[in-house]
Amino acid sequence: MKTNVLALVISLWATFSLQAQTNERYIEVTGTSEIEIVPDKIHYLIEIREYFEEEFDGKSKPEEYRTKVPLSEIEQGLRDALAQAGISPNAVRTQEIGDYWRQQGQDFLVSKSFDITLTDFNQINEIVRRIDTKGIHTMRIGELENKDMPAYHQKGKIEALKAAQQKAAYLVEALGKKLGNVIRIVEESSNTAFPFAQSNVLSSDAASFDSFRTIKKNYSILVRFEIID
Repeated sequence: MKTNVLALVISLWATFSLQAQTNERYIEVTGTSEIEIVPDKIHYLIEIREYFEEEFDGKSKPEEYRTKVPLSEIEQGLRDALAQAGISPNAVRTQEIGDYWRQQGQDFLVSKSFDITLTDFNQINEIVRRIDTKGIHTMRIGELENKDMPAYHQKGKIEALKAAQQKAAYLVEALGKKLGNVIRIVEESSNTAFPFAQSNVLSSDAASFDSFRTIKKNYSILVRFEIID
């Protein structure tokens, strides 16, 4: 504890010394805050890929695969499953189309990715229950959004400023000084903590999505305050 107090005094003394030429004394502190946001828009990403029927017969070897299921058939099955799950066609957006090299000497397998906009995690359960997973390469939760994000940003920044003020006040008071006006505010980079997105989400258990139900947004602001005797 004595070491910490000594370090603080040395730090503040160094700050005073650096400002001796301008006769300005100040303290700089960083305030942080964390806001939890409940998403109202969920991007569910599904990639489909051509496959061979023989892959699933339990006996054929890769060199014996002959009957390729075309991408158009897999896509139609996916869209039918989405419609049955109550997902509007307007919520389905094609993200990218590409080729996949299976093995040397064998055919390319075409893949296609979709970004499906949902409003409820229960919709994922409905999709998983109805989808034919044979042509599905990956299914995962992507970006999470909220329409009131600007208001959350404002709240987070205000809380970070308050935290900086409180921190500066008790540090200065510990030296028998008073906290003066704000001299400078620098908004440092903020970051969003998204839950880890599984490469394959094939569970229909609603509990498996619990970690995605909130977005954690961290804010950091550097504030310079005047010190008054």
